[in-house]
Amino acid sequence: MPASRLIILSVAAVAAGGAGYVAKNMVVAPPPQVVVNAPTQPAIALQDVLVLSGDVPMGSQLGTNISWEEWPADGVNANFITRAAEPDAVEKLKGSVARVAMYTGEPLRRSKLVGEGQSFMSSILPSGMRAVATAISADTSAGGFILPNDFVDVIMTRRADTGNGGSGFNTETILKNIRVLAIDQTIQEDEEGKKTRVGQTATLELTPQQAEIITVAQQMADRLTLALRPITDIHEKITDEADYLVNGNGRRGTVRLIKSGEVSEVGARK
Repeated sequence: MPASRLIILSVAAVAAGGAGYVAKNMVVAPPPQVVVNAPTQPAIALQDVLVLSGDVPMGSQLGTNISWEEWPADGVNANFITRAAEPDAVEKLKGSVARVAMYTGEPLRRSKLVGEGQSFMSSILPSGMRAVATAISADTSAGGFILPNDFVDVIMTRRADTGNGGSGFNTETILKNIRVLAIDQTIQEDEEGKKTRVGQTATLELTPQQAEIITVAQQMADRLTLALRPITDIHEKITDEADYLVNGNGRRGTVRLIKSGEVSEVGARK
């Protein structure tokens, strides 16, 4: 074999070996497989809690709007209802009535339900307060725009003797900043808060003294009118009321007496 061909073959062999070495070093080895052992228990301890699965308006039954939901055990309040403590709570409480409005995702608390054997109105009435009904109409209730949970003033209008055989009317605000509990049998406004309905009876939240005042006023007045107050005034401190109607303090009023079918008015002295 000629020497030139031998040289060419040697160079080719060396080049091929070098190319193979370079190609071998360019191949990246696959990364090692990482084996992750799945935990047998969740990292956070969970507990089933009874929550609202739908909105429940005040005065409505819970029905199908309650269900169990996993809740971090550290965040479970003592007032929550848990499956561990009451496994049959869903079936047991579905007929319960909401004392206040409740919303989706909220943990259910018994303090927000009407107690067994209690009436709804007595359960929503604050301690020490009284619920008193008074007749209303469109022209005595802001055209029907007064809704439950609004605040009103109560205005009394009655006829008065002006002397010389004449007569007129006396008008006076006897109660101020009074919460309306219900209109007829409705204890909350409609879902959109837009519709109005003229009722015949408004139930007011009153102190015992205020309950006596309006009871006397209902007998004396030719008309009682509810005047709607702006929501910005509901925290106004009220210092003057027509308490002279029941105890005679500070003012002289009149009391209507009905005897043997005859009506008369006499002065209420100090």
